Amino acid sequence: MPPHAQETARPPLSGTKVVEVGAFMAAPFATMQLADLGADVIKIENPGGGDAVRAIGPFVEGRSSPFLRLNRNKRSVALDLKTAEGAAVLRRLLDDADVLVQNLRPGAMERLGLGYADLAETHPALIYASASGWGADGPLAGRPGLDIMAQARAGLMSITGTPDGDPVKVGVPICDLTCGLYLAMGVLAALEARRRTGRGQHVDVSLLESGVSFTIWEAAKYWGDGTIGRPSGSAHQSTAPYQALRTSDGWITVGAVTPKTWRGLCEALDLPGLLADPRYADAHDRHGLRHELIPAIEAATLRRTTDDLVTALDAAGVPCAPISRTDQTYEDGHLAQRGFFWDAGHPDLGPVRQIGSPMRLSATPVRRGTAGPDLGADTRALLEEAGFARAEIADLTARGIVGAASAVSGGNEPPG
Repeated sequence: MPPHAQETARPPLSGTKVVEVGAFMAAPFATMQLADLGADVIKIENPGGGDAVRAIGPFVEGRSSPFLRLNRNKRSVALDLKTAEGAAVLRRLLDDADVLVQNLRPGAMERLGLGYADLAETHPALIYASASGWGADGPLAGRPGLDIMAQARAGLMSITGTPDGDPVKVGVPICDLTCGLYLAMGVLAALEARRRTGRGQHVDVSLLESGVSFTIWEAAKYWGDGTIGRPSGSAHQSTAPYQALRTSDGWITVGAVTPKTWRGLCEALDLPGLLADPRYADAHDRHGLRHELIPAIEAATLRRTTDDLVTALDAAGVPCAPISRTDQTYEDGHLAQRGFFWDAGHPDLGPVRQIGSPMRLSATPVRRGTAGPDLGADTRALLEEAGFARAEIADLTARGIVGAASAVSGGNEPPG
């Protein structure tokens, strides 16, 4: 698509109104995806401090750097949902909304009279999407659940790390993030279903089940031959060589698991003995012999630099890549040429660098708009859009039910 077309094409969810009652990661990450796709996301926050992520640094002129990125393309309303008046304000904001996304503590929305059953009566077309640690029902439903607990119970920590090492979590909050992605995907599916039926529904996604859904290889082994997953460092669960290898100046990853790439690896590293050895002819057999195969390969890779190996293996058609530090990733020339990173505007901070959306739609590209808003930055404007009179807004503000704009850096409890 020509650059000028990207500037004028409307994102696919333009005209869709999403209200978020969320904090920390799962729900805000889900609504970030929807906002990138063009939805008008209204973030409801406690006037006393807002989303708890606002208290997590580093800080830029008093504003949370994580918040500025996780909540881009959204508008903020400071609203005390613990009051009957605050709950009533939310209901009015939902009158023309398509979606409500929430991840408050289990039972919090129900205690406020804002659970799915409550709102389904008055807003039958509303899609109500909930993220929680363990799901809406089951024996664990009422317990709090954070990402590390979900990673633990999902089995991810039992297969992450090095053999015989301590339990290790995935480096990023994978259950939180995956839950957010599934939640966004569930919302999109529910919007399509509503297009056909005219009715909304409840989308229930848990951190636990999101984490378990990633254990494809482990489930195949357990239900196939009873094998229980174990940590294997960077190695693949079933084939080899598919892992990180040491070089003279760092590390490289390789995936030589097909006959063609196995031959390419052996030829590029000048290892004819490995190629001729019948014990290594099959990738699965090689996996079982990793204890002797990998040292033999590393004897060759340790004599060469990472850049040299990437060049040689790439020429031989062997999938490979260097292991980058995060700073190297953010300066990666390939990502730069694809324009992956971009600058979101902020009225006080100016440009705020953002990780791009992996979704590239040729006709309706994702939105690149504003950085995360100050707490309550859009309260007055959004209440006016919802039909509140200026006198009503002034009264609600005076009584602390809604809050004015504030560049706070300290988040307290989520609303409700």
